Amino acid sequence: MNWKSFVMLFGAVLITASVSAQANLLNAKTPSDIGVKTAEQLLADNDKPLPYGYVDDRDILWAKVVWEYIDLNERLNLPYYYPIHENSTSSNRKSLFATLLQGVKDDQLTEVYDDSYFTTKLSKREIEAKLFRVDTTDAGKDELNAGNTDIEEYITRTELKPHDIEGFKVKSMWYFDKRQGEMKARILAIAPIAPDVQTKGRQELEDVAEKLPIFWVWYPGARELLHNMKVFNEKNAAYPISYDHMLNARRYNAIIYREENIYGNRDVAQYVKGNALFQVLESDRIRESIRDKELDMWNY
Repeated sequence: MNWKSFVMLFGAVLITASVSAQANLLNAKTPSDIGVKTAEQLLADNDKPLPYGYVDDRDILWAKVVWEYIDLNERLNLPYYYPIHENSTSSNRKSLFATLLQGVKDDQLTEVYDDSYFTTKLSKREIEAKLFRVDTTDAGKDELNAGNTDIEEYITRTELKPHDIEGFKVKSMWYFDKRQGEMKARILAIAPIAPDVQTKGRQELEDVAEKLPIFWVWYPGARELLHNMKVFNEKNAAYPISYDHMLNARRYNAIIYREENIYGNRDVAQYVKGNALFQVLESDRIRESIRDKELDMWNY
């Protein structure tokens, strides 16, 4: 056996061990054993998000904060949208929105804010108010006026579901690390975008309803949660990819809709008005200026 055959055999053993440790599917005696690791596997498990390296402020030679929009209608971004129905897949596969929302409900995510500048922190009750709407029909109001308090049949409840999410906004910082001599990007916050729940189901308002961020999540505090939730890998189902890996590797297509600027960080749409094509071109110009900055650092 030559060294190439040995390397291939060793790799196959590692793959087999990883698959078994990942879901325990082939060793399960009952369906309830699927995904349950043994005590030995838990001790040997070192499956954690890759920690960020420390970056001193003096090592940052240049930096710029940008805001991007990930449109979930684009094919490349579909892994962040699906699955949209609960109980349609295993418990460790949820859409990105469902993952973030579950983290809020389970108190795994506590750094949740109303804006991307992290000025107003949201409570769990305030977040729920952005997801639900309760309406009472006219007949129900008449029953209340008549003194009848049992009007459950006259109440309609509207809720934002994963299939209502149209995109995500991401706040990132691009910086040139002079110690390592390269341009890098670090995600700071992420927000799901959906129509206002107050206009959902109202035909006269849906066409003009604004798409709003439901909440902004401080991304470094959500990495553990996003690492534990896996994304379906179309090329190899034995190796699912985590949301944390996908986002940090920038495996998505997005447009820049805002950058840090002297005009109060105004959006591109505020100074390139009425022309979607020119807005996309402006977004590409901002992106190219960031890429060119890395090349400029090496020119004397």
